[in-house]
Amino acid sequence: CAPLRSAAAAQEYTKMVQRLTYKRRHSYNTKSNGVKIIKTPGGKLTFQYTEKKRQIPKCGDCGNKLIGIPAVAPKVMRTLKKRQRKVSRAYGGSRCAECVRTRIVRAFLVEEKKIVKAVQRVQRKKDTKGKK
Repeated sequence: CAPLRSAAAAQEYTKMVQRLTYKRRHSYNTKSNGVKIIKTPGGKLTFQYTEKKRQIPKCGDCGNKLIGIPAVAPKVMRTLKKRQRKVSRAYGGSRCAECVRTRIVRAFLVEEKKIVKAVQRVQRKKDTKGKK
């Protein structure tokens, strides 16, 4: 270690770090007891409790993040207004827009296929009756 040049530098070098203690009863460094160190206006260091980061809701089909829905705890989600919990669309808050679009297109094509089959069945009956 290099020798210290002045008394002020020596005092700065030997200055003790301020110890911090938890404010609440839970005294272990767990995920639910997260804190960050802040400096108060008086110059003291204290702990400020932080909330856990929550997961953004995901689409049930593709797993992408749902746009427009907040990432909050389930308990908080229940207290939100309905317009904040979901998007104003079919399957809003459960499926993303792309998946809803594919569902609608798929349903439409299935119905079209049924209609085409029915028309073909009728035409076949006419053809068999015409041949007799």
